[in-house]
Amino acid sequence: MKRPFGHAGSAGAAKLRGVIEARDTGSPQAGRKGRGRDFWPDDDKKPGRRLPGPKLLFGGAAALVAVAVAIVAVTMLTGGGTEKAPPRKVLPTAYTPDYDGEGFGSIAARSADGRAITEGEAFSAKNLKSGGQTYALAASDLTSDCKAATWGARLQGDLAKFGCTQIVRSAYVSADKQHVGQFIVINLNGEEGVKQVLRDLDPRTDAGWPTLLKAPGVPASGAGFSAAYAKTYGHYAVITLVERAGGAQPSSLNEMIDVSLVIENAADFLYGRLDLAATGKPGQ
Repeated sequence: MKRPFGHAGSAGAAKLRGVIEARDTGSPQAGRKGRGRDFWPDDDKKPGRRLPGPKLLFGGAAALVAVAVAIVAVTMLTGGGTEKAPPRKVLPTAYTPDYDGEGFGSIAARSADGRAITEGEAFSAKNLKSGGQTYALAASDLTSDCKAATWGARLQGDLAKFGCTQIVRSAYVSADKQHVGQFIVINLNGEEGVKQVLRDLDPRTDAGWPTLLKAPGVPASGAGFSAAYAKTYGHYAVITLVERAGGAQPSSLNEMIDVSLVIENAADFLYGRLDLAATGKPGQ
């Protein structure tokens, strides 16, 4: 079985865009009708690219101003260098979870899929290509120490409670070095735990987040604007965090969604596990 619910392409993009919700609490025009479109007013001029308004952006315009200031500060302090380590405590500017788990019911519990993730599986996607975009694997880590790969006491407590045994982290960089994608898989004992972890990752909870990897040759992730998307893949939580390299504000949230859909293709190895659980044979 290959991508039973079509997470990539037009159907996946439509579903992802459809679950984006509204927040603009920091804007002085927060009470105005259609306030979500204040962030990127040119969206309405792009045929076929309109987002449902308003958009999900935690912290609103005030947060974006703070992000811009932070980017300038980081650049000034580092001299524009690219080798600064990523900040440990990173929260995305925008976050969209998907709790459905559609198509992955047969591995909703780890008892149906007990084999540990191997490095060969986790990092099999050396290059990701979709929609004219190409991303290369630039950094990777597979660990059984779920606490060491995350920050935040509440998140770490839930990871322990729901049986986290592995965390996969990968960083991908676009061919033109303009975008960076962080790909994360958390191996838990069941779908209930996945959904709780996805709730913990909501930036409003400040419960914690996985720490990000530094991709060589580009600025460290997490200092500016970023968008994260999290999904339920049976007993796995799959998370992507994407940004323009250096954290500059994107032209629209569509740009971040399109990048995320490419990066999520790194989850293909989980479809092989789904096939194995369902048929006893690896997927083709």
